[in-house]
Amino acid sequence: MKILHEQLHLVFAGLIGLTGCASIGPPLPPSLELPKPPTDLRAARKGDQVKLTWTIPARTTDRESLRYLGKTRVCRSLAATVKQCETPVGEAAPPADFASSRKSTSTKVSASFTDTLFSAIEQEHATGSATYAVEVLNSAGRGAGMSNQVHVALVPTLPPFGGFGAQATGQGVLLSWKCPAAEGRGDTKYLFRIYRRAEANETRIAQVDATSCAAGLGNENKKDRSFLDESIEWEKAYFYRAAVVSVVEVAGKPTVEVEGEDTEEVKVFAHDIFPPGVPSGLQAVFSGEGQQAFIDLVWAPVTDADLEGYNVYRHEDGTAVVKLNSEAVKTPGFRDMQVVAGKVYFYAVSAVDQRGNESGRSEEASERVP
Repeated sequence: MKILHEQLHLVFAGLIGLTGCASIGPPLPPSLELPKPPTDLRAARKGDQVKLTWTIPARTTDRESLRYLGKTRVCRSLAATVKQCETPVGEAAPPADFASSRKSTSTKVSASFTDTLFSAIEQEHATGSATYAVEVLNSAGRGAGMSNQVHVALVPTLPPFGGFGAQATGQGVLLSWKCPAAEGRGDTKYLFRIYRRAEANETRIAQVDATSCAAGLGNENKKDRSFLDESIEWEKAYFYRAAVVSVVEVAGKPTVEVEGEDTEEVKVFAHDIFPPGVPSGLQAVFSGEGQQAFIDLVWAPVTDADLEGYNVYRHEDGTAVVKLNSEAVKTPGFRDMQVVAGKVYFYAVSAVDQRGNESGRSEEASERVP
């Protein structure tokens, strides 16, 4: 009994000590589990499609880790500011793997939604813009407000020009297209923007003024419907696509550009079967008084970028033509030391590129050895 009394005494003493060290505060309210509104909403327009992207919140408004995610409302307004979103243009469902991706709040999870603009809106508000915002909701359908707001120009776009094709030529890849019937707006400038892809790398290679073409006025002007890509490398495959860009310039405001839908991608293999230009201006001059006889040949240089050199040909009247050089002549000149007195020689030259394509032969030049 004495032992039991001592144990109870120790328990009461411990409780008194705990009460003296801390006090019990008022109970905290439960978290409302409201997702923190995104601050990085972005918009990109291509034709009539507007793609919105944002980062799904990792925390609630009371700084707790977000556990329960609902749908996201997508809001669009023709006003400069979205004040409320009573009738959203769409909803984005939460990712199926949201719970597993939220093991760490440092892991960013992106979401996206694509909105389709109607031509009636674009035509009526051609120089205006649409304002977008999103509101992320919890599983109970409640949110803490809208995200940052972004603006998208409502300039009408044109469908891609038809007949887009690519063909390898001796100067490069020739791209061509057809001008449509009159479609463009009189207050809008148009560009034809061309992209080239080699393997995984794509670059913009040209912007051709297409205003007259878009208005149906460019069919008589070949420059309005073709572009020569001279920056290729031979023996490579290239893929090309293009789109019509609508450009609106308003005094005192930044220029607005909106790219329309793409043409179908076309492929071309730049196989070089094209010879260089034919040399011209060939002259033959004899020299040899008081020294060994020879005939000097000179001609105008060929300017092809892939030129390897020249071949020199000779024959006598009524005899077969023979090539005098064993390797390509690097400069537009040649000295024939194998001449005999009393004979007349006829010469011609051709150009050769780095892949062995040979041009036709120049006009002949002749010279007599005294």
